[in-house]
Amino acid sequence: MTARRGSEPGRGSRQTEEETEPGREPRRCRCSDPVAMNPFDGPGSPRAGEAEDGADSRGPWTRFSAWLECVCVVTFDLELGQAIELVYPQDVKLTEKEKTSICYLSFPDSYSGCLGDTQFSFRLRQSVGRRASRSRDDVYNREAPVTLQSETSHFFGYVYFRQVKDVSVKRGYFQKSLVLVSRLPYTHLFHSLLQIIAPEFFEKLEPCLEAVCNEIDQWPSPEPGLTVNLPVMGVVLQCLPPPSQVYCLSPCLRCFQSVLVHLQMLWELTLLGEPLVVMAPSPTVSSETVLALIGSISPLKFCCDFRPYFTIHDSEFREYTTRTQAPPSVVLGVTNPFFIKTFQNWPHIVRLAEVRMAGVKVKKLSKLKTLDTKPGETQHIHEGIQRKRPSEAQSAILRRHLLELTQSFIIPLERYMASLMPLQRSVTPWKTPPQIRPFSQDEFMATLEHAGPQLTSLLKGDWMGLYRKFFRSPNFDGWYRHRHKEMTQKLESLHLEVICDADLLGWTKDKSEVEIVDLILKLREKLVRARRQQLQVKDGVLDKLDVFITSIIGSLPEDLQTVLNAP
Repeated sequence: MTARRGSEPGRGSRQTEEETEPGREPRRCRCSDPVAMNPFDGPGSPRAGEAEDGADSRGPWTRFSAWLECVCVVTFDLELGQAIELVYPQDVKLTEKEKTSICYLSFPDSYSGCLGDTQFSFRLRQSVGRRASRSRDDVYNREAPVTLQSETSHFFGYVYFRQVKDVSVKRGYFQKSLVLVSRLPYTHLFHSLLQIIAPEFFEKLEPCLEAVCNEIDQWPSPEPGLTVNLPVMGVVLQCLPPPSQVYCLSPCLRCFQSVLVHLQMLWELTLLGEPLVVMAPSPTVSSETVLALIGSISPLKFCCDFRPYFTIHDSEFREYTTRTQAPPSVVLGVTNPFFIKTFQNWPHIVRLAEVRMAGVKVKKLSKLKTLDTKPGETQHIHEGIQRKRPSEAQSAILRRHLLELTQSFIIPLERYMASLMPLQRSVTPWKTPPQIRPFSQDEFMATLEHAGPQLTSLLKGDWMGLYRKFFRSPNFDGWYRHRHKEMTQKLESLHLEVICDADLLGWTKDKSEVEIVDLILKLREKLVRARRQQLQVKDGVLDKLDVFITSIIGSLPEDLQTVLNAP
């Protein structure tokens, strides 16, 4: 990652990778991390109305809110414990529950013994009452990879915590966290931003924070597929479009090194949405490992809950630790030794410490593991570690291994799903679009013998058993809903294009006024839906249908024209 200082003051700029000036290398941060949140404020936000008129609306903090919900400063108060010292912008209204969660999640557990500067991430559930996202957010989701799509029910917190000795403080230590709260899962970008602004903030405090927030309010909105330059404090961060089908897992090797022999088993647990606890020595290791696990099944989106850093003060603590029901589908990262006893009945626990002390507790392997791992699958990574190869190269090998494993699993599903799509010739202008055939698990299983994962993977084992477990997981439900929605919109687009090519005027010549009015109303409804969903149709299709509706209305009696033209 490189940085360019002192250039491009003021507003950020937008460009494609091909348009980047040669010889100039801004600091680059790949924004491709686990879960995708809302790039613009949802209507439940106190600033929601400011962005209603478009991405470039210049209401106060409109551009800022495209990236961040707010910036919080959390300090340690001798009487109150952790307390929010400052929230910026000042008009942001977090609920008391959200403030409490941010306070506790922004400090490491005392057991972690974090001295100096520490960075980590957390994820918290938004309070009930925030309304669903607008169609504008759907536009972003359609263009973004599924792993970056917005999820309006949670916030991410990106933390820069400092604890240093200070004799002027009663407890003898300066303890403070700078926290970026966002709906976006741009982990690398925001941690890089913190590395720039946090040290300066701890020296100059609020005036520095206000200046940084004003700079962020000049940034262009995030836009999938484009490289965006983001100037701040004399440095230009560069947010790059994520490489297709590749998930950014830069801490991959560091996270998995101590449990590398169990890597495939951890991949299966994540794929199936099994309850999993990661016990780590610090919030940094905890959050990096949880995010790496979630990313290990990319390009498949992880559709269960996950908490990169979880504490006993979390509002969902009782929900996740109850023994009256089975553990939920969630991946939790913890550091407090108290959880060793609390989660002793959970089926899957990963304990991270020194390499020789790390371990994994799981169910009986005969009930869990479905694929056979050959000894050589990760041997070349072990050899690379022993030979001290660069960690970047080792991480790249590990990412490729996980990507190929996931793609081998997904390709048969994608191939079968595509076969459920009606033929294009069956879409006619005078009938509603044909339905997508229902997904049949038995029918899919029958395809595996000749078109299964064995075509792209050398792994042997019970692939069919793995698929059957996958069908019962939230990850399958999320994948199927997403693909079905895409296919439905494709059918709707094809139907609009076929209607546009038909002789609509000729059709109306021998039709009654009732039939013509019914056609107009149905076309209007389809056009409204197409524009709201921003369906991908050929150029000119929607405009041509608008012209047709206008001309047909003009041929009707005046009383009907008045009714149909009424706002």
